[in-house]
Amino acid sequence: MPAPLPAIETFPALRAWQRKALVEYLRRRSEDFTAVATPGAGKTTFALRIAAELLVDGTVEAVTVVAPTEHLKKQWAEAAARVGIQLDAAFRNADVHSSADFHGAVVTYAQVGMAPQVHRRRTMTRRTLVILDEIHHAGDSRSWGDGVKAAFEPAVRRLMLTGTPFRSDDNPIPFVTYERGEEGLLRSRADSVYGYADALRDNVVRPVLFLAYSGETRWRTNAGDELAARLGEPMTQDLIAQAWRTALDPAGDWMPQVLRAADARLSVLRNAGMPDAGGLVIASDQQTARSYAKLIEQLTGEKAAVVLSDDAGASARIATFASSQQRWLVAVRMVSEGVDIPRLAVGVYATSASTPLYFAQAIGRFVRARRPGETASVFLPSVPHLLGLASEMEAARDHVLGKPKDREGFDDDLLERAQRDEQASGELEKRFAALSATAELDQVIFDGASFGTAAQAGTPEEEEYLGLPGLLTADQVAVLLSKRQAEQLAAQRRKAAVRT
Repeated sequence: MPAPLPAIETFPALRAWQRKALVEYLRRRSEDFTAVATPGAGKTTFALRIAAELLVDGTVEAVTVVAPTEHLKKQWAEAAARVGIQLDAAFRNADVHSSADFHGAVVTYAQVGMAPQVHRRRTMTRRTLVILDEIHHAGDSRSWGDGVKAAFEPAVRRLMLTGTPFRSDDNPIPFVTYERGEEGLLRSRADSVYGYADALRDNVVRPVLFLAYSGETRWRTNAGDELAARLGEPMTQDLIAQAWRTALDPAGDWMPQVLRAADARLSVLRNAGMPDAGGLVIASDQQTARSYAKLIEQLTGEKAAVVLSDDAGASARIATFASSQQRWLVAVRMVSEGVDIPRLAVGVYATSASTPLYFAQAIGRFVRARRPGETASVFLPSVPHLLGLASEMEAARDHVLGKPKDREGFDDDLLERAQRDEQASGELEKRFAALSATAELDQVIFDGASFGTAAQAGTPEEEEYLGLPGLLTADQVAVLLSKRQAEQLAAQRRKAAVRT
């Protein structure tokens, strides 16, 4: 028996940008439509409303959602079920056809890439709307892009969604429109754009404070040389990578000091109107994630939830954390994109990943507003490239094809090489070893501006910034940061006067 049609009148009220984009979509009635909206803005609700409209008016008979991960398949199916659209999240390529009990299915880009002909047959069997969530993933590999194109060319409608900067490579993204712009280069064009700056103005997302921590780092190279550098100071990219790695070492002092500060900030938010506020540490690898979880337990006396991979158990742990009062979650990449845990308000960016795409995905986990005045705080190493990305939170990026590919501020390959354990081949050759690292609050970045001067971890100067009220508007955040900075500079002048 066919699944009953959804009832449009039962849908939640749409936000202004969603209404505007929906009107534009229904006016155009074109096969392809690309919507770019900042994380937390409500892309899922927007897409499901379009699906409902097209199902009810008979334009389509089925809906296929393509998501990046297994966890997001379940999340999409649950969101759809709440508005009367039944999507099969358990569909496998071996099933060939969706059950008539469902309006359609949710699959991953990897599934489509493995068997595009299966999904092409499904698409041709019933008039289908295809929702391509985080469409930039269709450019992750040639097979994925080719698979998506082959599978969904017969679709009646295709809706492309993304909440993060487009790719910086030359892999064209299927079904995205490119127009020739300046210098004759092809540039992606979205049909609806709702950026972080727009959402912040509309109180749809939280203001984000970035607390950047520098400090002295010492390490031993593979050749046995001992080097020292101050994180955040100008140096070669090789030295930045090694200093960065040293700071993130769970056995050093930098991470415990930053985690202690982040937990103090979390307590401030919980005591100031966000009683269920949660924190997320994003780690580079599984071993380090486990070590960070142990550090958190030692510092707070409470165990942290740990999510290490994209499997059924991980999805359950994320869901448990999302509905609990637990303070901390430690994850390796999995919680970087699309996962909806609205109570996350404090983050520690303790990963080597530094592309604009990944950074935006990660910060997107903290911006989802639930009530007016909620703020988010993200702690990160004082690395020039990361500081640049934090300052450019409001920047919109298109996908440009054929542009000379200069590295965007930092060469990720260098950091990956620095993170890799190299095999010692002789007595004179020693492995990289982090020797020591100390942390101090270097600056606070908000709305593209920098506030504050260096403050040692654990000092009253640091506490002044960690203790900023948790419920503030964006304007109030800027005023208070300026006030803190003025007080800090005045105190420094008084100390200098006493010494002289």
